[in-house]
Amino acid sequence: AVAAARAGADVAFIARVGGDDLGRSALAGFSDDGIDCSLVAIDESRASGVAFILVDDAGENSIVVVPGANAGLDVEQVDTAAASGAFGAADVCLLQLETPLNAVARAVHHASAAGKLAILNPAPAQELSGEHLQGLFLMTPNESETEQLTGIRPTSRQDAERAARDLMHRGALNIIITLGERGSLLVSDDGIYSIPAPAVEVVDTTGAGDAFNGALAAALSRGESLQNAARYGSCAGALAVTHKGAQPSLARHADIINLVSTLPA
Repeated sequence: AVAAARAGADVAFIARVGGDDLGRSALAGFSDDGIDCSLVAIDESRASGVAFILVDDAGENSIVVVPGANAGLDVEQVDTAAASGAFGAADVCLLQLETPLNAVARAVHHASAAGKLAILNPAPAQELSGEHLQGLFLMTPNESETEQLTGIRPTSRQDAERAARDLMHRGALNIIITLGERGSLLVSDDGIYSIPAPAVEVVDTTGAGDAFNGALAAALSRGESLQNAARYGSCAGALAVTHKGAQPSLARHADIINLVSTLPA
């Protein structure tokens, strides 16, 4: 949500936080980034979700997540958001798997029924049925998530394409597999495209996937093609790894556009 907002999108966030200092701090931060938090529920019975992140000398991270209030985001809350007109008012619905799968699937249903673009970043990866993928405009797994979902490690372009086709056969219309410094591979019925990644000095990879997906969604909401949106997202992800932290590393539109201009055509 923060990545999309900083990339220039008008963002409404469906989420759940605890009635604690962490929850209040999160809401204040979202507000500072101009995010509509009217659909964020405050769960007084749970602590806010937290993540403990370890980063090694190469900038790679290992994360332990305590879901807290995130685990309480249920179908009823999603239906309430739909009844308020949230899905109809949006252009893009961006989803992940840090919240219960049944609620994510319901959001895909509402977005698809409203004729909107539903994007799933399947993180953390878990078993998904064809039913979960129906109605998805786009799915954006990274290398490890691709392997967990398909059993195929995308070490080569051929393997990445094969894994993407497997996910498309299950119901997702388009697939972008993010490949770190190797960029990403976009596979759709319109063609297969290699999206370059700018060469940057890696400080901390935390938040790179969030940066990619948020910026990608923002670009699509402005009417960009999927290929151009992927290039924009790739640059947002690259900028994120050059700074420490998750939200502090998320770039703004002007900086992303400047980096996009350096990519080969």
